Amino acid sequence: MTKQLMENRDAGRTHVTVLGLGLMGQALAAAFLRDGYPTTVWNRTAAKAEQLVAQGAKLAGSARDAVVDGRLVVICVSDYQAVRELLEPLGDVVGGRVLVNLTSGTSAQARETGEWASQRDATYLDGAIMAVPPGIGTADAAIVYSGPRTAFDLHEPALRTLAPTTTHLGADPGLASLYEVAVLSLMWNMGNGFLHGAALLGTAGVDATTFASLAEQAIGTVTGWLPGYARQIDDGAYPALDATIDTHHAAMEHLVHESESLGVNAELPRLIKALTDRAVAGGHGGDGYAAMIEQFRKPSGTRP
Repeated sequence: MTKQLMENRDAGRTHVTVLGLGLMGQALAAAFLRDGYPTTVWNRTAAKAEQLVAQGAKLAGSARDAVVDGRLVVICVSDYQAVRELLEPLGDVVGGRVLVNLTSGTSAQARETGEWASQRDATYLDGAIMAVPPGIGTADAAIVYSGPRTAFDLHEPALRTLAPTTTHLGADPGLASLYEVAVLSLMWNMGNGFLHGAALLGTAGVDATTFASLAEQAIGTVTGWLPGYARQIDDGAYPALDATIDTHHAAMEHLVHESESLGVNAELPRLIKALTDRAVAGGHGGDGYAAMIEQFRKPSGTRP
């Protein structure tokens, strides 16, 4: 592509800066470049930018130079400590820019970083990536954002370059991080349930591949319960539409016993049963399973 054609293509496009070129940072920068956004990149190890430069990115000599180049500054580094170490010396040049932090962390860290940015006349959006690097820029990618809606609306076309499923969650910059850990909790709990089930069946010579087919159907059944659970949680009422917690509690006894008798690790089912013990002791035995939310709302170790 000739220089003139590139300039025509980039005309009117927001100049984007990407700070941090790990696998995800490289994928983010590459997506901006593919969609015609003038893109400046920076990384402590400059060699990681070589392929991006070959694709048309500008390599900045310093993080300061990179921030000065961009109106939309996307940050994707190892953790929030690295974010603060990167941004602290740049407080005098971030003003007037939109900082989009796609680094994983906690909601408190996101709010603190948003406050830091606000004090320096910068606008802060926190984001959580629900994709692996090869999925960035494809239909498989989803990214959620939180922070000022005006900043999101202004740069939504550029942000959709990274993920067609792009959602603004609200003004609180901590929401994206909270959604991320909520989804991780869901993923790990489903994954661990499958692994524990596979361990149980493995004692009878059943391979995991055979179990996976039935497990997929079971997960689909549970997925169908979620909208009803959500309504009960929001209403604060837990009618037992299918089975009571008392019924589930009895089945958990069987799961713990079966695990122990087969020599399979029983810590996960014991934990689930211990929480259910507390729900029953707290008077929720006759409620539907969604009433277990009351146990998860309490700090660890809280008993009836």
